[in-house]
Amino acid sequence: MKVVLDTNVIVSAFLSPLGKPSAILKLVLRGDYEMCYSTAILAEYEQVLYRSKFTNKIQQPSIQRFFEIINEIGTNVICSISKVKLPDETDREFYDVVKTADAVLITGNKKHYPDEVFIMNPDEFLSKY
Repeated sequence: MKVVLDTNVIVSAFLSPLGKPSAILKLVLRGDYEMCYSTAILAEYEQVLYRSKFTNKIQQPSIQRFFEIINEIGTNVICSISKVKLPDETDREFYDVVKTADAVLITGNKKHYPDEVFIMNPDEFLSKY
């Protein structure tokens, strides 16, 4: 199964190693699910994870290792731009990668996306899969 992880899930996974986002990230990194992304999504992950407010909370080697693994096992998707109206246009890249890759989007902010069955929060994803 293909998944796209919203940035808030990635950040939560790093900040709370025992939480559900972390459990999902571990499954992805283990290869249980195929992680799809775009270069814009990776750039957003990087920009957010390296913010100064996370410097003392997230170890830099862990971030570097995350990117190494994702580049090895993930799938870089060149996506089409959809015309779907989104409550938050900054999330368009995630939505479009999900639609192009026929993947599931896991996000902590479902209200930023249309009400679609392939958009789930971490609880819903872990309960279903």
